[in-house]
Amino acid sequence: MPIKLPSRRLGKNGLEVSALGFGCMGYGAPPDKAALIALIRAAVERGVTFFDTAEAYGPFRNEEIVGEALAPFRGGVVIATKFGWDIDPDTGKHHGGVNSKPTHIRAAVEGMLRRLRIDCIDLLYQHRVDPEVPMEDVAGAVKDLIRAGKAKHFGLSEAGPESIRRARRRSLWPGFWRRSPGSYPFRGRGNWNVWTRIWARFRSSFPTTTSGRWTRSHRPSKWKGNGIPRT
Repeated sequence: MPIKLPSRRLGKNGLEVSALGFGCMGYGAPPDKAALIALIRAAVERGVTFFDTAEAYGPFRNEEIVGEALAPFRGGVVIATKFGWDIDPDTGKHHGGVNSKPTHIRAAVEGMLRRLRIDCIDLLYQHRVDPEVPMEDVAGAVKDLIRAGKAKHFGLSEAGPESIRRARRRSLWPGFWRRSPGSYPFRGRGNWNVWTRIWARFRSSFPTTTSGRWTRSHRPSKWKGNGIPRT
């Protein structure tokens, strides 16, 4: 019988996930597909409902595995994935750098839906800020995808305060996600209801809230990752 884990509500738009999440990243090439599918399904049986991946992981390979693994659990799990790198949506070739032009976002999402075997992405977020594309244009493109029924929630990864403000002003949503590097707990930020989350060190996500202060080992660093500035 599946285990029931405590849940957390993220933001103010009804996104609810298990307090323990599962990061679907770094499966290698070639991956042991059968073993990975079994692992992801075992996480579901143990009460995990939140699974995080990205088109850049593979590229494409991890989304394909996640899509196949979670196909039997549609409606019972939350899938998060990310756009933002300059990846050819047809071949998967990574051209280097970032690309969050609205036309590229739309093409990327079509591929995500196909690989994940879903009609709507639960949480869609920008993997890195694109300094060449105004954040208002990015938020507007995602808002259009939400209106079209292809995504439900919008998030940002490694975005600075100004990008968050601009995205929120454009989207006019009371809450969305911010994902930052390092190993430290979720923490609400001001009136935006924006969140950070554990990711790189454990390669999995542990969404929770905390009212405590940062400990020395948990303070966010100035690391910007991949040479893309936070703005």
